[in-house]
Amino acid sequence: MTLHRRSLPALALGLAAVPATARSTTAFPSRPIRIIVAYAAGGGTDLTTRLLADAIRPMLGQPIVVEARPGANGVIGSEMVARSEPDGYTLVAVTSGHVLNRYTMPSIPFDPVRDFTPVSLMTRFALVLVGGMHTPYKDMPGLLAHARANPGAVTIGSTTALGSFTAQEFGRAAGIAFTEVPYRGGGAMMLDVVSGTIDGGWTSPQSAMPHLSSGRVRILGISSRTRAVQLPDVPSIAESVPGFESTSWFGLLGPAGLPPAIPQRIHGAIAQAMQDPAVRARAIELGCDGVVEGPEEFAAVIRADDAKWAKAAREGLLPQVK
Repeated sequence: MTLHRRSLPALALGLAAVPATARSTTAFPSRPIRIIVAYAAGGGTDLTTRLLADAIRPMLGQPIVVEARPGANGVIGSEMVARSEPDGYTLVAVTSGHVLNRYTMPSIPFDPVRDFTPVSLMTRFALVLVGGMHTPYKDMPGLLAHARANPGAVTIGSTTALGSFTAQEFGRAAGIAFTEVPYRGGGAMMLDVVSGTIDGGWTSPQSAMPHLSSGRVRILGISSRTRAVQLPDVPSIAESVPGFESTSWFGLLGPAGLPPAIPQRIHGAIAQAMQDPAVRARAIELGCDGVVEGPEEFAAVIRADDAKWAKAAREGLLPQVK
């Protein structure tokens, strides 16, 4: 098609009427992408985000900068992204605690559902209860017996509202009393478990597994109803506490208003990366299930979680975080 000179002003006016973000999606990405991890460096979300960021760089053709911005149960990092431009160049990696926060904290400066665009659910996972090698028990039955004989003496760490909720649900289901110790991130908590500062802690498999080779920490149980494929020798807590179950997820979010082509582009790269045998093996080694889900599926998961936590809040089952 030949464009006549008199057609150019009209074409320019037409382009000016199209939002800049819409025009830029066809070339996305054209500059570095920044992923904010809303939790401390060295934790499960941080480690897995860095793994996948490295894997998708060649596919997207741009640098990807991963930056840990912990604080306030993930609220600080999430707020940075909620206030960013909806152009796909600033994303946040969060766990399911992102949705839970609205029901456990006095206030948060955004709506965790409406103010974000789901990009990719990168894994679902159960939490694990880790124990230090200094403790007088070596397994879940031993922990339960010790805690019942010494009410409140066992110190158990948690790093998120979900971890705290799981800890309290475990205590109620098992009929034990323990002392909960809150941490800002999984890395710091795991170091205290290893050093013997606390007896154990609730964390993601991603946070726990790098420490297993040290020989100074053991996994006492996993919170899924059945044993995990990547941890076949770790008993489900339900084997000792019938009916107990608590699972989580983590994924990437962008700010509200992100053009649909951008989440699809990023998720497509993550899904492709997970097909690489080396990336998949490392992800599973870190505690992932190897399954990623797209923007629409992720949005449905977030809505379902929001309804679940709203119900738990009405029933008074959620801990309040200051």
